[in-house]
Amino acid sequence: MREPLEPALLLAITLRYLANGNSYKTLEYEFRVANNTISRIVPETRNAINNEFAEEFLKCPSTPDEWRAVAEGFSNKWNFYNCLGALDGKHVVIRAPSASGSVYYNYKGFHSIGLMALVDSQYRFLYVEVGANGGASDGGVFAGTPLWAALENNTLGVPPPTPFPRDDQPMPYSIVADDAFAMRTYLMKPYPQRGMSREQRLYNYGLSRARRVVENAFGILAYRFRFLLAPMAQRTENVETIVLAACVIHNIPRTRFPRIIDGIHEN
Repeated sequence: MREPLEPALLLAITLRYLANGNSYKTLEYEFRVANNTISRIVPETRNAINNEFAEEFLKCPSTPDEWRAVAEGFSNKWNFYNCLGALDGKHVVIRAPSASGSVYYNYKGFHSIGLMALVDSQYRFLYVEVGANGGASDGGVFAGTPLWAALENNTLGVPPPTPFPRDDQPMPYSIVADDAFAMRTYLMKPYPQRGMSREQRLYNYGLSRARRVVENAFGILAYRFRFLLAPMAQRTENVETIVLAACVIHNIPRTRFPRIIDGIHEN
């Protein structure tokens, strides 16, 4: 039997695919590995990445101290207090699955699956849910996630209400999101855009500073992993694991080397 391919080569092929989204046929010429072999390498390697690193680098906080650390990051960097993270959804473009009809067709005019993410102040993904059909609303997708159920049942270890700085009125910890989500004690969204008072405008500005973190995280993810910029031809279950692997890899340097990453963005 022939010698097996080196693990480093398998990882290089997978990372190359994630980084530029080239077809397996193009990767065949770059790495001199048959495209039918690459079609097996990429799924196996991305599954290995998820199995090995997802639990460590894509872990949702579950204790009051862990949530307070997230809130402290938003307080120090974005001047928004008692914030548990920024929540939003992103459409991952796919080719229409066979006999799927309009299930994955979204209001923007293309087929997609949903990526729902909760992000901290350092653009790290705290929680990711991938796989909802593109026609579902962000609020509807969120209401079907384990994160929503844990928040509703108060089983996520969220700290008790705490006063803001220079105040004595206890305020609940909450997630920030846009108008697509329903307001809850644990989820804050902006005021409507018409007839706002000065105080409401200031609140919307502060909330926007914190909420745009998740938009920035999606932008960084798509810039780093260019496969997100073109329709994905794989089966939907394979797309889900590929996107999950990209989120895990995105979090690794931001967790292990945050000072280096911050220095890159400052420059």
